[in-house]
Amino acid sequence: MNPTALLKIMNAKGKFEKNHPKFMAFLQMLFSRPMEEGTIIEVTLTRPGEEPVRANLKVLKEDLELLQDLKDIR
Repeated sequence: MNPTALLKIMNAKGKFEKNHPKFMAFLQMLFSRPMEEGTIIEVTLTRPGEEPVRANLKVLKEDLELLQDLKDIR
């Protein structure tokens, strides 16, 4: 990866962490232990002036394999 692009991403990550500390703490808690098959992940999106939209998924064995493959790439 281009060093300039990597520096830009790292700076953006730092700003995001500073602007959203509760979300970063949530992610740290989330990944503090392995994800388990059967875990439910729910996401809510609330836009200004609109009703919330929710979606969820139950983590499957194949999902865990994908997450491990993504970790291995890192």
